[in-house]
Amino acid sequence: MHITVAFQNLTPSTPPIRLISLPISANRRPSALRPQSSALFSNLSQNMDNMTAPSLYPLHCCKIVHLVRHAQGIHNIEGDKNYKAYMSPEYFDAPLTPLGWQQVDNLHDHVHSCGLFKSIELVITSPLLRTMQTAVGVFGGEGYTDGMTVLPLMVANAGNSNRSAISSLNSPPIIAVELCREHLGVHPCDKRRNISEYQFLFPAIDFSLIESDEDILWKADVRETKAEVAARGMKFMNWLSMRKEREIAVVTHSGFLFHTLRQFGNDCHPMMKDEIGKHFANCELRSMVIIDRSMVGLGSPVANDPRRISSGLDLLSDVADAEKPQEDVDGA
Repeated sequence: MHITVAFQNLTPSTPPIRLISLPISANRRPSALRPQSSALFSNLSQNMDNMTAPSLYPLHCCKIVHLVRHAQGIHNIEGDKNYKAYMSPEYFDAPLTPLGWQQVDNLHDHVHSCGLFKSIELVITSPLLRTMQTAVGVFGGEGYTDGMTVLPLMVANAGNSNRSAISSLNSPPIIAVELCREHLGVHPCDKRRNISEYQFLFPAIDFSLIESDEDILWKADVRETKAEVAARGMKFMNWLSMRKEREIAVVTHSGFLFHTLRQFGNDCHPMMKDEIGKHFANCELRSMVIIDRSMVGLGSPVANDPRRISSGLDLLSDVADAEKPQEDVDGA
């Protein structure tokens, strides 16, 4: 099992967040613990002494976040070959490719087979076509049929997908949030449509947190800096830590994930920091733990047993022994 830990101090007015990634590699030693060279570890040992001890936190101060990059979009095909292709108006609000939908189906099967689907309380998605298609395809219900009393998460053929409608029955709620959008500006593939258009395509997605129908964040001639994306990502992570739900899935974008997660891991082994900040593949899911050390945003320890076994002495054993009458001790 690989365990990577990262911590980021926010501004004084925001609670500190610790982020822990728990990728599992069966029957393998953690790569960070495999012998690399005596010189490497002798150089690191003095600086890493304070990172060797495990950390312990109350469960009610933690929540699990499953981070998902959207499946393959039409812009990824040419953009992976030539970065300038992302400038093409042809890829405005790029939908998923047929391969992307296969990736969605594979991840859908995985989250069901491993039981993850039943534990997720909320799905958050970036409000672009490719992320919403991914979110509803992975975490939505089964096929939608006429006569169902619930709204579909996606209507048939949304985004020219040639896919059947997707039901919201028995699926977790899905909400759209602008903070987790991709790197804003210049690239047409990262510009969204009007929310009113999305509401027709994805009737059961909740768009109530988005204030403007039109996309006022994307600018044709101004692109966010990496630092601005990272700052927006940290604002999103802080907002996420304040949510009441304990287990949340987030469907977002490669650039957003990369620049956000690179802000974590500064108190970890360098190899662990690198692991947190690795680029996501299309439709890749990674599970993380957010720890709210301030206890500002999280609730009461509902799983703790509030009962007292007895009303007897609560002193430490050595203190209790010291306060016993001497004759009791001598005659024991």
